[in-house]
Formats: sequence, structure tokens, C-alpha cells
Amino acid sequence: MALTIQSFSGSDAAPFFDDLARLRTAVFRAFPYLYEGNPVYEQTYLSTYAKSEGSVFVIARDGDAVVGVATGTPMAGETDEVKRPFIEANLDPKQFFYFGESVLLPAYRGQGIGIKFFEGREAQAKRLGLRYATFCAVERPLDHPRRPVDYAPLDTFWAKRGYTHHPELRTTFSWRDLDDTVESPKPLSFWIRDLTP
Repeated sequence: MALTIQSFSGSDAAPFFDDLARLRTAVFRAFPYLYEGNPVYEQTYLSTYAKSEGSVFVIARDGDAVVGVATGTPMAGETDEVKRPFIEANLDPKQFFYFGESVLLPAYRGQGIGIKFFEGREAQAKRLGLRYATFCAVERPLDHPRRPVDYAPLDTFWAKRGYTHHPELRTTFSWRDLDDTVESPKPLSFWIRDLTP
């Protein structure tokens, strides 16, 4: 099978939504997300994301099988949870391109696909004339009972890509953890890269 990585603008990714929903649910079950997926929510989320002007889906396929996806969209069209920390810090959301998820099946990690995911989204940000790229990462306590012994956060990888952690820029997203019956807020902090030469 030939591995391909291709960028799709907004609704052009619609034919892959079923595969993307399954992929998100499967990958996000792992630590640190521990996300108990909901197929109905996934379809709604992907459809909403696709309608966002300037959004991009960078999709990795092994033959016809979708094995990874990374998304991005101009922050100006994002939710208040994403924009609020920037507005409160006197940073203009209209200058930022926000990376949504980046999910990849374990068997395909360590092959440079994650780098391609960043490159594809950064290229879209530049095409739109946006100065900064940003994303947020969930924070879990070091003693979390589901934290694997060999878990290694991606901080070093992100730093090598030119991203700087901004722990002062914080937000919360709510979802239902594995084994929980209700949603609960999770803390996240942002990483930023200046895309200007």
C-alpha cells in the first residue's frame, strides 16, 4: 500500500468524515485524552469544522484506509473557549491559525507523518496571510491513575517545530472521560509559533 498525505479544504473532506470520526474516537481514547467518543457528536463536529472558512484537513491514507488526520482553521471563527485567552491577553485572534486535532494510528507513528501534519496546516495559515499558528494541549496530573508508565509528552517534538509553550494562555474543554458518566472540564494550555520569516 502507498502512504499518501493530502490536504483538503473544508467540505472537500466530507467523503472521509465517517473514517475520520472513527479515527478520532479510537485515538482519543488513549492517555492523555481518555475521551469517550460519541459518533453523533463526531459527525456534527466535523461538519461544523468543514463549514469554517479557511479550514483544512490534512489526511494520511495507507491505500484507501484513513490512518491519520490533522485539522486547522482561522481562530477568528473558533469558539469562545479558544479565543477568550487570547482576547484577555490583548492578542488578536484574527492573526492566528488554530490547529484542532492531530490523530494518527500508533502503527504509523515515528515515520515523519506528524511533521507533515504540521507543515500542511502551517502552509494553509500562510496562504491565508496569518502570522501565527497555535494549538492547545490537555494537561493531566503526573499521578493520574491512567497515565502509562512509558508515557512521553510531545513537548520536545513541538519545541523542535518552533512552537513555544504559553502556560499563561489557558482554557478548559469539557468531555466525558473513560469510565465517567458525565462530562467534566479539562484544563488546556496553548503553544504558539510565529510563521513570519
